[in-house]
Amino acid sequence: MSTVSEKPILLEATDLCVSYGKVEALHKVSLRIREGEIVTVIGPNGAGKTTLLSCLMGLLPGQGEVVYIGRSLGNDDEVEERVGLGLTLVPEKRELFADMSVEDNLLLGAFDRYRRGQRDYKVTMDEVYAIFPRLKERAGQMAGTLSGGERQMLAMGRALMAKPRLLMLDEPSLGLAPLIIREIFKTVARLRDMGVSVLLVEQNARAALQVADYGYVLETGEVSLEGPSSELINDPRVIEAYLGLGGKH
Repeated sequence: MSTVSEKPILLEATDLCVSYGKVEALHKVSLRIREGEIVTVIGPNGAGKTTLLSCLMGLLPGQGEVVYIGRSLGNDDEVEERVGLGLTLVPEKRELFADMSVEDNLLLGAFDRYRRGQRDYKVTMDEVYAIFPRLKERAGQMAGTLSGGERQMLAMGRALMAKPRLLMLDEPSLGLAPLIIREIFKTVARLRDMGVSVLLVEQNARAALQVADYGYVLETGEVSLEGPSSELINDPRVIEAYLGLGGKH
């Protein structure tokens, strides 16, 4: 059986820098994600985690290099092109269409594939319903009437309708009850088993490190620590800053 380190690299970012005006939000951030791997980026509020995802998705221009499936992605590569290549993002605010049904929100996730002539969205929808049975129960319900946990499931389900090779999740546990958080993270682990690689940005460091294969600690726009999650979760610096009982997380 191949180990994680032997798996091919899916995405590699090298020396990423992103600035808002004169303020540098990311400074020389490098990371890599391998096929079939969950990589987490943990860190405090304002560390640059969302900026990192936005840059990888093409929502923010940056300097440095991003290579995805062997292809260099520049600032000219639009978000739609990245989605077409199998890169998807579930944003922190989830950004659902509240006045549309659960099913219609899901269908929008397959729009790019439909536009490119792929008509297998019903098969994909059945797969999403198998992962999130509650969405099937709520298929005709307006997205705006869902609970927080159901909205997160719908946001993830919509992203999965695009058949991603790499799914990027921005704070999926934000504002959710502990039981629901457990369910969401179980689903993330299941996606890896289905062959979807995941980049997981989280403030809930313990939950993220428990599910991930590899982790990066981002502080004030720079990677301060990285390593296999099993090592980071036992690292005194991580325990003190993010996992200690007296810590804010």
